Amino acid sequence: MLKNYFKIAWRNIIRHKGYSIINIAGLTVGIAACLLIFVIIQYELSFDTFHPNYKNIYHIVTQEKHEAEVTYNPGIAVPATQALRLDFPQAKVASVNSSYGSQITVPEGAGHNGDKKFTENLGVLFIEPQFFDIFSSKWLAGNASVLADPDMVVIDKSSAIKYFGDWKNAIGKSLKMDNLISLKVAGIIEDVQVNSDFPFKVMVSFVTWKQHAKNYDYSEEWGSTSSNHQVYMLFPQSITQANIDAQLKIFSTKHFKNKTTETRLLSQPLSAMHFDTRFGNTLGDHVMSMATLRTLSFIALLIIIMASINFINLSTAQSVGRSKEVGIRKVLGSTRKQLIFQVIGETTIIVAGSALLAAAVAKLALPQLKNIASVPGSIGLFTTGSILFLIISTVTIILLSGIYPAMVVSGFKPVLALKNKITAASIGGIPLRRALVIAQFAISQLLIIGTIVAVNQMDYVNKADLGFNKNAVLIIPGYTDSLSLRKIDPFKEQLLQNPAVKAVSFTSDAPSSENNWGTNFYFNHSKTDIGFHTYLKYGDVDYFKTFGLRFVAGKGYDASDTSRQVVVNETFIHKLGIQNAENALGKTVRLGGGIWMPIIGVVKDFKTNSLRENVRPIVIGPRKQSEGVLAIKIQTNHLTKTVAELQKLWENTYPEYAYNGYFLDDNIAKFYQQENQMALVYKVFAGIAIFISCLGLYGLVSFMAVQRTKEVGIRKVLGASVSSIIYLFSKEFMVLIGISFVIAMPAAWYLMTGWLQNFAYRISLSVWVFILAIVSSILIAWITVGYKALKAALVNPVKSLRSE
Repeated sequence: MLKNYFKIAWRNIIRHKGYSIINIAGLTVGIAACLLIFVIIQYELSFDTFHPNYKNIYHIVTQEKHEAEVTYNPGIAVPATQALRLDFPQAKVASVNSSYGSQITVPEGAGHNGDKKFTENLGVLFIEPQFFDIFSSKWLAGNASVLADPDMVVIDKSSAIKYFGDWKNAIGKSLKMDNLISLKVAGIIEDVQVNSDFPFKVMVSFVTWKQHAKNYDYSEEWGSTSSNHQVYMLFPQSITQANIDAQLKIFSTKHFKNKTTETRLLSQPLSAMHFDTRFGNTLGDHVMSMATLRTLSFIALLIIIMASINFINLSTAQSVGRSKEVGIRKVLGSTRKQLIFQVIGETTIIVAGSALLAAAVAKLALPQLKNIASVPGSIGLFTTGSILFLIISTVTIILLSGIYPAMVVSGFKPVLALKNKITAASIGGIPLRRALVIAQFAISQLLIIGTIVAVNQMDYVNKADLGFNKNAVLIIPGYTDSLSLRKIDPFKEQLLQNPAVKAVSFTSDAPSSENNWGTNFYFNHSKTDIGFHTYLKYGDVDYFKTFGLRFVAGKGYDASDTSRQVVVNETFIHKLGIQNAENALGKTVRLGGGIWMPIIGVVKDFKTNSLRENVRPIVIGPRKQSEGVLAIKIQTNHLTKTVAELQKLWENTYPEYAYNGYFLDDNIAKFYQQENQMALVYKVFAGIAIFISCLGLYGLVSFMAVQRTKEVGIRKVLGASVSSIIYLFSKEFMVLIGISFVIAMPAAWYLMTGWLQNFAYRISLSVWVFILAIVSSILIAWITVGYKALKAALVNPVKSLRSE
């Protein structure tokens, strides 16, 4: 019996090739798109879940409440680590301190001539041996105990091969970090998995950091918190996060004594760290918003619904043509249950076949996935999770798409079916199909509006006035050791001799960067600090000229190796209640426990971080020991030649350091990588949604053309024009699209307004966005309906009237 069901089902599919192709195409594209989205979501949710005890590992973070704001920091004060060990004896505690942009030098010898220099932007850190009691790692040579001694380093396998050619020869070899610290390779670990927020490559013993405190900002003050210094704790399984936070509250009250700022340590589950955007980047460089994953999941759901709607639409439309077949089967003794199985069998063949094709399409598209999401090129498609997802999705779609048509077909009355009196109206198919078409186009318009808004917002972001000149500014990360600092002034003079160089500045960082170096401060000889943090940028006297910062009052400070005068931005004075910039000149500022310094200038606000955030209050001053970044403003003509000349000059001046220059505008673009990818996701999946809805619409119009063949012939004999026939077919769909727009518009407004809230600086939702969406939908529907309607209208009426 089962074999017969599938044989008849296959014959019906072959008999109605056109409808079958439309169904299979829609389902294939829809399932493939959802499978790729699942791969992205599965990858993001898998971060660091491979550690055996990941559910009991917590990242300890800092929350500071001021009078006017609450700030979050992924790091904690250095002395808190030992205090946590004393106050939490039931837990394992480990510290790491990341060193971003460090240079690793392999001394001459060991089969190569000259020093080999490598710039490691991520993965270089000082680490306690206890870290490996908390996190799992496979040791290829050595063990964690080697990190208890100074000047010892453990490297991963890939780094060992890169530095020495073969990881087996690396043990006992020497490395030099930042031309400051000589290190001995004492251990090798297997590479960390790509789905980890701990991309550790070079792990230097923690005690080495203490020995080089001046060069790496080591501080044992409770009031000094750096995001680079992070602490992780492993608790027994029986202890809940609520218990941990309650104990951390007591701990914070005991150790943090600042009267104007409430400092509190919080626990952040390892599983939440990857998605908590309050704390910025992890030790790696990749944080994914949970809202983004929810949006992707929502899009996948919408696409599956659209593909299922297509199937239901065409199946119910076709059911009228099968009424006589059903009548005969019922007269010959078929039960309703058997007829339901018959239709479900057809659905199973189509959906299962579509799922197999979808897997093949997804496999072909997988290499392009890295262009729309932050996933590695090596990511796999057919994992246990994705195969299970494909099976569950297939079964779900079979049930969603097959149950209603099966109930309709099996419910035909034999007498009416044999007399061919079953019509779409008699089975209630027309209202259903109208509702499904409305749902389809509502989803399409929702994605069209989302695409338009996302693209316009990112265009606004990319073209926004940042308040400074980011174009043609070459940034070369440098170093602040004593030898490098002595070369700054003569090197700057050499650079300015190049006619293509407009300005040069040594600075801590560019006006807009990921650096959030903040501190409490006192204003105008106040006895207590002000209730918000200010953020610091250090640069020489040419900082303002190089980046094109605009003064609204006063001027730049005098040349100095240390801060004695400062320049502030407008936000700084406005938060202090000073509206006129001239009134801020001469007022004094004291940063933390420093000296009182006069405000000598006020610059127009510039965007200090990404446009997701408000402009921060900024203090700018000179501090030579922190000015380890070189910024060069150059002319845009002959850009490649100029950069090559500057690189050569750098390498001649600093032969001990690797050149690692980049353009500022490229670095700023990285701020919006996730949003640009999201805009691309909207484009891709809006296109898929439109394709699926057009397939369904084309199928329905094709069915209508067959059902109304004789009517069209009669109308033409009576004088109907081609345009009136086309209008006959399209008018209903235009009404349905209008209704779908009324449904989609408020939903799209709500969703995209929420998305835009992620940006402090954003576009407004214009009425033209919605007009463009409805016009696009109408044009797409006209094109889809028009072809088939025109074909039906041009058929010879004699041929139409002869057909039955």
